[in-house]
Amino acid sequence: MKRADYISWDEYFMGIAMLAARRSKDPNTQVGACIVSPDNIIISTGYNGMPKGCSDDEYPWDREGEATKYPYVVHAELNAILNASGRDLRGSRLYVALFPCNECAKAIIQSGVKEVLYLSDKYADSMATLASKRMLTSAGVKFTQLFPKTTSIVLDLTAEELRRKTEK
Repeated sequence: MKRADYISWDEYFMGIAMLAARRSKDPNTQVGACIVSPDNIIISTGYNGMPKGCSDDEYPWDREGEATKYPYVVHAELNAILNASGRDLRGSRLYVALFPCNECAKAIIQSGVKEVLYLSDKYADSMATLASKRMLTSAGVKFTQLFPKTTSIVLDLTAEELRRKTEK
């Protein structure tokens, strides 16, 4: 008999997006994205960070003040689209922790992604999010907030043979 406690496709792909977010060096906001083909194959992932060749140590991470991260950081969604290296994204789904901003929405629409699945809509009333929702709706891109049954996935990176030794 097969296991009954396996995770759903949505939980799996959102888990990949959340794992990608752990690569972000941003001290305040870590966002990951995962783009998936119509037949549930991962096409690309991305997280919010500096562009390639721009050192994480040489650019600001501040949210306020004279020098902020905002002119420099590439959002997770755009990074995932760019990391796809020209692969066909038409009809794909994009999983992301935070609802996409208007700039990412433009890239999502242009790339052919057909559905955005997200966890948080904490900036729902901002102009950027309202513009994003308007454009996504006009372009026929579906967006769905996920409320997964599985709220936490713990990964044990200990080799199986080492794990058995510690269980004895």
